Parts: sequence; structure tokens; C-alpha cells
Amino acid sequence: MKTKSKKILSEIRSYVILTIGLLFYVLAWTIFILPNNLVGGGVTGISAIIQYWTGFEVGYSFFIINAVLLIVALKVLGRGFGVKTIYAIVVSSALFKIMPELIPQSFIQEIAINNGPLLCCIFGGALDGFGMALTFANGGSTGGTDIVALIINKYRNVSPGRVLVVLDMIIIASSLIVPSDGTWGYKFAIVVYGYITAAVCSFTLDTFLSGTKQSVQIFIFSKYYDIIADRITQEMERGVTILNSQGWYTKEEGKVAVVVARKNESGQILSIIKEVDKTAFLSVGSVMGVYGEGFEQIKSSFKKKNNEYKKQKDLIGN
Repeated sequence: MKTKSKKILSEIRSYVILTIGLLFYVLAWTIFILPNNLVGGGVTGISAIIQYWTGFEVGYSFFIINAVLLIVALKVLGRGFGVKTIYAIVVSSALFKIMPELIPQSFIQEIAINNGPLLCCIFGGALDGFGMALTFANGGSTGGTDIVALIINKYRNVSPGRVLVVLDMIIIASSLIVPSDGTWGYKFAIVVYGYITAAVCSFTLDTFLSGTKQSVQIFIFSKYYDIIADRITQEMERGVTILNSQGWYTKEEGKVAVVVARKNESGQILSIIKEVDKTAFLSVGSVMGVYGEGFEQIKSSFKKKNNEYKKQKDLIGN
């Protein structure tokens, strides 16, 4: 019962953070990007171009395009991803409709338009990337090109930010062919500002995501290693390995508990150790990469080839 309640609370927390991320994402566009007639990447960038060209609101085109692309996510990334993506698309579409009416135009004028398009690119891109990172980290997506980025990241060790940069470059450059009253110089400037926004967004996204994936390896030297290991296993749901050891100065034999965890979990683990044994000796080190259950999975282009080789071998054997 306790484990079930913990999972429910964890899921609720995930949706709350996901919603906050979507709010930041929409605010970036509503306050900094759209009021300056700037162009960004992703489906939102496509929707912005459509709005500048036809007047069709971003919220509507955002929802329609994503509804089509969502089919791919459901098939490739699984139902769990699909549920959160549907939630994200609906909430984002609603926020694109609601936020422009809630935020005073005078506020947008003072904080965004009066400061020029360059600062808006930087602030908007950073807020956009942070919102997307919160969404990604909690198993969701704002849809569109995010889906493509996550599909590629699932099978290849290519960061979502890099994939989005390539897609965004194409989308932003397409604004040059959209009919408008602006000169070619003005259009070119919009494209440049769009690339700046995409670069800032990508940098923020990758910085945040790489931070959440950092891991630590903790060596615990304590006489109460068994109690500490039990508490870490039960409370943190992290595996603990016990190693035989011998202190060379005292020649005494003992046990060392080793645990690998996310960096953001280290504080709680250290608190557990301190509660059990204040005199425990600890060694905490950063780990470049951790692969296996509860961490990242090894993504190799040879996996598919190996599977095909095994099938061929089985056929030959039969």
C-alpha cells in the first residue's frame, strides 16, 4: 500500500512539474517571441508563421498539427509517453488561448517589445528551453519536432537539442518564402533572430537535461553497513553492493557498501547515512555514464544488426 501511494504521489508530482514546464514554454512565446513577430522552431514556429501569414491563431494550428504527429509517438514511444503528450498538447493549446488575454499588453510592451528583438530572442529562447526541459524530464513532450527528437534519442546517442537545432533551422528558414509586407532585409533579420532563439533554447535544454542525468558513486565505510544498505534499498529504491575490505593500517577486515544514484538523490542518501552512523567514512565521486536498470540504456547501431544475425543463425541451424 505504501509503495502504491508513493507511486501515485510521484505521478502527481510529475504532472505538476510538467504543467509548470508547459506554462514557461507558452509564456516564452506569448511574451517574448510572438509580440515581436519573431519565428522559432518546432510546430510552434510553424504555427507562428501561419498566424503571421493568415491570421489563424497559434493555439488552433498547434493543436491540429500535433494531433496528426501524435500517432507516431503512440506507436514508437509507447502509451505512457502518448498520454502525457496528449495532456501537454491540450494544455499548451489552451494556454496559448488563455495567456494572451491574461497578460496585460502594457507588461509585454515594457518587458519585451521596448527591449528590442535581440534580448527577446535570448530571454524567450532560455525560457522556452527551460520549459521544454521540464517537460522532457517528466516523460512528456510539447509535440511536433520534439517527438522526432525523442525518437532519434531513443535509438541513437544524439542529444534532443542537436536534433531540434537541425529541424529548427529548416523551419525558421522557411519564413523567407512566406508572403509579407517586409523587405528581404527584414525577412533575413527575422531568420537570424530565429536562429539565435533556437540556439539559446537548445543550449538551455541540453544543459538542464544533462544535469538531471548526472550520477554519483558513493563508497560507504561503516560498521553499520547492513542497516544503511537496507534503508537505501527500501527508501530510495536503489541497489547497494557490499564489498569485502581490509584496512591496511589496522589490518582489520570489514565491509564497504557501494551505491550508484542520480546526483539529485545524493543528498537524501547522505542524510540516511548520517542518521545511522555519524562517524561513517564516505567517498563520493561523479560518474561519466551509468547504464542499466534505473539509468540510461546503451543505444547502439549494432543492436539491430546483431538481432538480424541471430535470426539468420537460427535459420541456418534449423
